[in-house]
Amino acid sequence: MARSADRRKKPRPGAPAQRPPAPEPPGSPPVSFRDGTHAAAAAGPLDRTVRGFFPGASWNAVRALIESGKVTVGGTVVRESTHAVHAGAEIAVTMRAPRARAPTLAPELIAHQDAHLIVVHKPAGISTVPYNDEETGTLSELVEAMLRRGSHGPQSPLGIVHRLDKDTSGLLVFARTLAATRGLKQQFRVHSVERRYVALAHGAVRSGTFESRLVRDRGDGRRGSTENPELGRDAVTHVRVLEQLDGATLIECKLETGRTHQIRIHLAEEGHPILGERVYSKDYRGRVIAAPRLMLHAFELGFEHPATGEHLHFEAPLPADLRDVLVSLRR
Repeated sequence: MARSADRRKKPRPGAPAQRPPAPEPPGSPPVSFRDGTHAAAAAGPLDRTVRGFFPGASWNAVRALIESGKVTVGGTVVRESTHAVHAGAEIAVTMRAPRARAPTLAPELIAHQDAHLIVVHKPAGISTVPYNDEETGTLSELVEAMLRRGSHGPQSPLGIVHRLDKDTSGLLVFARTLAATRGLKQQFRVHSVERRYVALAHGAVRSGTFESRLVRDRGDGRRGSTENPELGRDAVTHVRVLEQLDGATLIECKLETGRTHQIRIHLAEEGHPILGERVYSKDYRGRVIAAPRLMLHAFELGFEHPATGEHLHFEAPLPADLRDVLVSLRR
């Protein structure tokens, strides 16, 4: 278990994973989708919400509709069937939506670029690197495509030195040379890279330091903490309260280590899952506050340039979706 500075230990019983929807019975007549604008009746994944607008539609048909770019949420095309929508969200279906162009990286998302590395503002909803052979349109692919368009010669593959979760936004650095990859990886290895996040977490969080040993499977198929000193890897997260809100807390998290899902696990195990959390919130019994995605943003990144030795420091403002939820909780 993660434990705060007072070293409290709490057992966290596992919970079975949610079962996927049952397949549709054979022979069901197809449902015709129609243009229209709807309001989400409740918070939930996009495919479930859209299926509610078209009773009898198959799950496969609904997901194909979303993936084809014919569904918008708040005016933005969303192709992820699992995208979280909040109650009252405006969802439009346009059957004659134009064929989507190949995704590109907006110039304003580049925070810094030189011959050795590139720092990018990662939007939420896009993977850092492909999860499998079928996944395309990841941030690494978009950055490589952008660099190819601006170059007259061959480009080396990007060096991946750290990652952000798909639903996390914020600053990310890629290396452009082998030497830069080695230099940046060493800085991450010795924990000299400055990384701070802001998050909206459920409940009244207290400032402190959370420490635990994280394992890939805590016994229920999910990552988590263990009390066995022979297992897992050390993880340390420093949390500072920025503002108490209505049912939630705005916090700053400083990483001393950088384990997978570290912030999410530590907060959830302390009873304060991040708003929009869908993996580590199953044991939470408090009032759940709806959010369009995981309310976690990597707002600060600082490191030593691997070639020049210059100290580079970047900060990213809060994205609009996180800022909107924050404002709503201040009312």
